[in-house]
Amino acid sequence: MKLVLITALGVGGATVIGSLIGFAFKKTSHKFSDIVLSFAAGIMLAASVIGLILPSVEYGGKYGIIITIVGIFAGATCLNLIDKLVPHLHQMVGVDNESHNNANLNRVLLFVMAIAIHNLPEGIAAGVGFGSGDTSQALLIAGGIALQNIPEGIVIISPMLSVGVSPRKTLFCAVLTGLVEVVGTLIGYFAINLATFILPFALAFAGGTMLYVVSDEMLSETHAHGSEQGATYSLLIGFCVMLVLDMLLG
Repeated sequence: MKLVLITALGVGGATVIGSLIGFAFKKTSHKFSDIVLSFAAGIMLAASVIGLILPSVEYGGKYGIIITIVGIFAGATCLNLIDKLVPHLHQMVGVDNESHNNANLNRVLLFVMAIAIHNLPEGIAAGVGFGSGDTSQALLIAGGIALQNIPEGIVIISPMLSVGVSPRKTLFCAVLTGLVEVVGTLIGYFAINLATFILPFALAFAGGTMLYVVSDEMLSETHAHGSEQGATYSLLIGFCVMLVLDMLLG
């Protein structure tokens, strides 16, 4: 149990470590912000397909493809509904509702929510590994997740600061996304039978939320200010970074 808890904190803490690194890029130009956001989009695309959707099909067994498709659309629909509630979260992060940054803030908050949502099934997957008794495999999964969480933590910071969220509340949001992973790991460990059952759908659901954010919010934002080429290559780099991490840890 001690190893599980330490691993859970390590996996969640990787997001926080990435976030602290992200503060080094807090003062950026609009062009650089678009490139960073595109890099994040590339990371999210790779994470959603390689780390969430394909494993969902695999874990789902005979009906894996059906479970995965339903999960993807359920996740996208859920985030679409959350999109309508996002303006009510402005006060929580300390940004005036009348600010001209409202549209950008909506995008950033959705992006952070998608990161948090996708952390839950990742944590469950690590916890299931420990609960099944395969400690070496569980540590390998957890190590891969932790490495992926560092760049995800990095790319959370700059977009939030750029729309007026205070550094303290930005870090608080980043910590919360990491805590979601800790909770997921503990759920996977203590409720292995239930976690194993819901894992395929949860993975696809998280993948759907990330695909929704990338398509509906991030791509349109990064291609709206004359930085299309730089943003496109940045997205490809982000995708390849996650691809390389997956191959090295596979």
